[in-house]
Amino acid sequence: MEKLTPSEEQAMQAIWKTGEGHVKLFLDNLAPPKPPYTTLASTIKNLEKKGYLTSRLVGNTYLYKQAIGEEEYKSKFLSGVVHSYFESSYKNLVSFFVKQQKLSAKELKEIIDMIEGKK
Repeated sequence: MEKLTPSEEQAMQAIWKTGEGHVKLFLDNLAPPKPPYTTLASTIKNLEKKGYLTSRLVGNTYLYKQAIGEEEYKSKFLSGVVHSYFESSYKNLVSFFVKQQKLSAKELKEIIDMIEGKK
């Protein structure tokens, strides 16, 4: 699975939120600042070429839908980050966030509870 550019990720977020739709509908579901219509249309075509989207022609409009779900992308992307930057160790990932003060003791306890099946 090819890594997405920031603009592609932004488009995929709108597509995952919207479901099947056309470019204008996805544009309406993007957070500001929104790209021009033609830019988003090009991005969507690139996503289709990369295998992230499928399309079908209805009348004279293409409808697009996800070929790769949000959870699948998150899983693959996060696995790649953990492998590339944290020596394939989720422990190192969590340790990094603790050291950066991005993860509190309370949140860490909640994670431990989830692991132990308490939540």
